[in-house]
Amino acid sequence: MLMGKYEMGRRLGEGHFGKVKLARHAETGRAFAIKILDRQRILAMKIDEQIKREIATLKLLKHPNVVRLYEALKGKLTEKEGRKLFQQLMDAIGYCHEKGVYHRDLKPENVLVDAKGNIKVSDFGLSALPQNQRKDGLLHTTCGSPNYVAPEVLLNKGYDGSMSDIWSCGVILYVMLTGNLPFDDQNMVVLYQKILKGNAHIPKWLSQGAQDILRKILDPNPITRIDLDGIRAHNWFKQGYAPAVPFNDDEDISMSEGSLNMTEHNGIQGNIAINQINAFQLIGMSSCLDLSGFFEKEDASERKIRFASNHSPAYLFEKIESIVRKMGLQVHKSNGKLKVIQDCKGPANSRGLESLLVSAEVFEINESLYVVELKKSSGDCSLYRKLCETLSEDLGICKSQQLLKQDSIKQEIVRYNSSF
Repeated sequence: MLMGKYEMGRRLGEGHFGKVKLARHAETGRAFAIKILDRQRILAMKIDEQIKREIATLKLLKHPNVVRLYEALKGKLTEKEGRKLFQQLMDAIGYCHEKGVYHRDLKPENVLVDAKGNIKVSDFGLSALPQNQRKDGLLHTTCGSPNYVAPEVLLNKGYDGSMSDIWSCGVILYVMLTGNLPFDDQNMVVLYQKILKGNAHIPKWLSQGAQDILRKILDPNPITRIDLDGIRAHNWFKQGYAPAVPFNDDEDISMSEGSLNMTEHNGIQGNIAINQINAFQLIGMSSCLDLSGFFEKEDASERKIRFASNHSPAYLFEKIESIVRKMGLQVHKSNGKLKVIQDCKGPANSRGLESLLVSAEVFEINESLYVVELKKSSGDCSLYRKLCETLSEDLGICKSQQLLKQDSIKQEIVRYNSSF
């Protein structure tokens, strides 16, 4: 059995959340121990944050007497699923390039997916326009995310923004199809050396077409690297390809699009900022395809609770403020959140109660579905539970409606449920 770059061997042990197997690196032959975690069990026990913290901690530790974490493997999409997203990504980037816009920070976190599985490229904070080019017609600012940056960007000799974007899209495609990064290392110097060499390991279990297009995109030489026209003409890319049609300048995007974008409808409503949800984060927040965890108590300590609502964000914030004030609590608005406070300090606090501090935040899933997230920083647990029950009863979706909403979301994201 092959898992990424590792050939799996005998079982070494088994724990509460998974098992450990002996593995051999396919290229070097070096032996490793691979810990395989039961994702369903982890999500059911609400310890996913603990696992993430363990991974982040182990990445920092490099000592002969401490276990070393070399790599964390993630899930992948089927070629059909990955191709569809990649086709849309190429349409988006091609359109940007035609307008003279070069993104320069393309990575999965900046590729959002709406409720219908259509991608939306976001975060143009590092983008460049034609006026940013020097007299040689090239860009010279070194920017981007380390694992996704093109080799020519690292050389500081100037680069073509369109070809560097193509490289980054190739890395994204590799991640979608394999669940791994083509170039990765904890040492930044070593990572950049790998990128400059461009010797990415292309798994043999991918189709010949997928292997070929990945090799042509991840060509470290921008002159010989396949360009957008070449990608669109590639046989693997052309399968089921239906090019997207850009909007007219005078077209009403919100009406003509016919589908909901998780970012286009986010913004300022009243004085409250509505938060954006990255579609990969949405999938990660769910318990695989069971979204019950997305709409109810989030952890055993009851510090975080979510519930779904059909009410608009402006109405939700107004009602939350009204309800908590009736409960004798204080409300403060700050950075798109409501902070609920019960100040129990001073001589009046004869019961020795701990001051309650709760934040309320609203996330938009689509134009008729929102999620309210309540997080307790400190304070009386019984009062916090009462607050959560009151708000969810008054503002949340009833159980039957909630199940219908979950089913509709499941149908839309089932093809894209992975561990991004």
